[in-house]
Amino acid sequence: MSNFNDIIQSETPVLVDFFAEWCGPCKMMKPILEDLKSKMGENVRIIKIDVDKNPAIAAQYRIQGVPTLMVFKQGQSKWRQSGVLSAADLQKVIASVN
Repeated sequence: MSNFNDIIQSETPVLVDFFAEWCGPCKMMKPILEDLKSKMGENVRIIKIDVDKNPAIAAQYRIQGVPTLMVFKQGQSKWRQSGVLSAADLQKVIASVN
């Protein structure tokens, strides 16, 4: 994903979901992220990075476990947590970054 660095340079917070196809909790994040997107609309950009298909990016950010969620703004990592979070919790995190 060569444009990953371009995407995270955004003024709009970018929520990155590092996941793997085989990961059960990762599958739980999909409806949560869809809910978050419907609530926040243009105030957040959400992208998913498959760690098995993008090992270089996973290594660059030292992703040890999945799901790991990170929020970037203007290319800088502003927040990071592993595990499943609710849409409400993620909304608070993104609001605090803005």
